[in-house]
Amino acid sequence: MTPDDLRDLFLFESLDDDKLAWLAEHGVEETSPRGTDILAEGQPATCFYVLLDGTVSLHRTIGGERVEVQRSDHRGSYFGATQSYLSGDIQARPVYMMSVVAVTDVRMLQLPAAEFGPVLRSWFPMATHLLEGLFWGMQNTQAVVGQRERLLALGSLTAGLTHELNNPAAAAVRATASLRERVAGMRHKLALLAGGRIDPETLPALVHLQEEAVERVAKAPKLTAMESSDREDELADWLDDRGIGGGWDLAPVLVAGGLDVAWLEHAVGLCPVSSTEAAVRWLAYTVETETLMNEIEDATTRMSTLVGAAKQYSQMDRAPFQVVDVHDLLDSTLVMLGGKIGSGVEVVKDYDRSLPPLHAYAAELNQVWTNLIDNAVAAMAGSGTLTIRTATRDDRLVVEIGDTGPGIPEEVLGRIFEPFFTTKAVGEGTGLGLDISWRIVVNKHHGDIRVNSAPGDTRFQVVLPFGE
Repeated sequence: MTPDDLRDLFLFESLDDDKLAWLAEHGVEETSPRGTDILAEGQPATCFYVLLDGTVSLHRTIGGERVEVQRSDHRGSYFGATQSYLSGDIQARPVYMMSVVAVTDVRMLQLPAAEFGPVLRSWFPMATHLLEGLFWGMQNTQAVVGQRERLLALGSLTAGLTHELNNPAAAAVRATASLRERVAGMRHKLALLAGGRIDPETLPALVHLQEEAVERVAKAPKLTAMESSDREDELADWLDDRGIGGGWDLAPVLVAGGLDVAWLEHAVGLCPVSSTEAAVRWLAYTVETETLMNEIEDATTRMSTLVGAAKQYSQMDRAPFQVVDVHDLLDSTLVMLGGKIGSGVEVVKDYDRSLPPLHAYAAELNQVWTNLIDNAVAAMAGSGTLTIRTATRDDRLVVEIGDTGPGIPEEVLGRIFEPFFTTKAVGEGTGLGLDISWRIVVNKHHGDIRVNSAPGDTRFQVVLPFGE
């Protein structure tokens, strides 16, 4: 190469003769035949290339496949160890971030990074410092904002989980207080029995009826409001006819426990007439006590389920890389986001339960599901259908998250995975959710994220290898 050969390249057009002479002396002209790799992603970044003739294509590995991301035949196009020049740290052993393939026979100028880097910083100190500051400034900013994004997401999830836990906890407290009153009432009845005011011969019949009532509570049918009202009216009239006071208070309790007029008619027939009211009230205490214990069990089970989902979501006390069922991860994420999803969004699960287990960083995949589901819910503005689907395609796992929102505009669809790009209002999003998801799926799991969007039908697909 001669200085004149380099003078018409746009990179070097403003250099003086001495600098061009240095480049000509240290640069090496190389040729690569069509179809060969000029450099490969992941290999040590040792050289800087300038295209002289021909066409090259740049590739990134996505989902285990090399995907072309750019192609150029522009004389003077450059690629290779650019990061080495900015950092000035050749000892850090940076690697090529993508592969470059010769589409046609190509001719290139090759410059060794170890020699060209120091000279570049010497020739253009201010420009190099500006570029280096821009490069590392963006890196640091992205790291800080990414951390802030995760903290905000954690705060939102914690608030949602606290809200979800508060409801069953409050229900358990209320049921426990009511249960205490009902047990006190039953102790009072036992006191009457001990004092002889209830015929001791009636006790075996009451105990037998009590057991039958407990069984009916467990099998009580779900009634509509109209059906409940009709049965309560009928039962209240039956209680009044037998001189049992407070029928309107007793009837809802007995109906809720699955006791109707026919069963009570049979039940009181087993007891002396003088014990009819005592028997009915004893049964009412039994039904209400059993119902309250069921409510406490449901509430505590709900709390246990939420805590279990939180533990599954955070992967607490578990190895970072593990074998998991992806459906457990999806379900725990849905539980954690339950408060944000709200009642106006219908969640549809279309799971392929025959899928093999997945080797993955489970906690980080939960971040991906969180970002995608959160975006889908935000797009639907509180009303629509959220669909979570799993399947296999070409021996890979596919998780599809779809929403019925307005869709992603065509002009921004190609930018949604860019760092800091967001369509949300200022203060509502940092533009890092999808970028973080992309890095977790593509860089860490060697998978891919794809999106298809139309009004009323937006679908994000996460494609992951099952691993070994």
